[in-house]
Amino acid sequence: MTSNKKGVVGKVVEGLMGRARLLESRLTDTVERASQRLAKSGDRAPLEVAHAIVDMVEAHAHVSGRGHRRFAANDIRVTVVAATRDARERYEAVFSGEVPLRERISERLDALSCGVDDLAVAVSYAANAKAGWAAPDFHIAFHRREPSHAPAAIDVGPGAVIELRVMHGAAEQPAYFCSQARVDIGRCRDVRDAQQRLVRTNHVVFVDSAEAANQSVSRQHAHIEAEGTGGVRVYDDGSVHGTTVVRSGRTIPVPPGARGVRLRNRDEILLGEARLEVGLTLAR
Repeated sequence: MTSNKKGVVGKVVEGLMGRARLLESRLTDTVERASQRLAKSGDRAPLEVAHAIVDMVEAHAHVSGRGHRRFAANDIRVTVVAATRDARERYEAVFSGEVPLRERISERLDALSCGVDDLAVAVSYAANAKAGWAAPDFHIAFHRREPSHAPAAIDVGPGAVIELRVMHGAAEQPAYFCSQARVDIGRCRDVRDAQQRLVRTNHVVFVDSAEAANQSVSRQHAHIEAEGTGGVRVYDDGSVHGTTVVRSGRTIPVPPGARGVRLRNRDEILLGEARLEVGLTLAR
């Protein structure tokens, strides 16, 4: 090959390499800009959010005497921004996956030597972040729950009632004590059809307000019914935003229809964004 040809080939190669470097630089800039937007928007992947939740829980462990850590709460309630059902399903796949969120938190607290034996972790979802949240995509509320000595499975027998305590959302009462075989739950007390005929009367009544949690409760949302063999089950009555049972940090969707989910003590029932805690007490 003559020197003239070598020079031409060299220039072509140099030009191609220059274009490649320019393309690489543009791609790098695009990725960096996207990363910056992602960081500013707080739009993290579900696994990243799970890690951030665990980190925030760790930060809540206070240093006591002699440098030991102490974690006072045993009831952690996490609210995550997930505007669509698909987003919620992605979060639930992580939070209830091979290593559930409760287990991640327990492992971190154990590593700090401040583990909690009766730790409960409940997850609910909101369409948007609220004012005062420490993170752009989730919020954590820490509570101290007194130990319960009630049996694990709810068994409705003579002299017993189901307690349904309102944990999120506005209802006509802060708590309901029900002894009937079926308990209807929904927004508004009386549900009427287009001809104003009474269709159903709810026993647990969320008020018809503009609050997002209440608006996520359907008028005929769910009901709880005693089983013939003892115990009770919760059923979804074709609600718009769905019904979910939260048990020790694990979410159990309640499918619409006749199957339902059997309840246990200290379960939480999510009605859209509203929330009830289930308990068993003796009739007074």
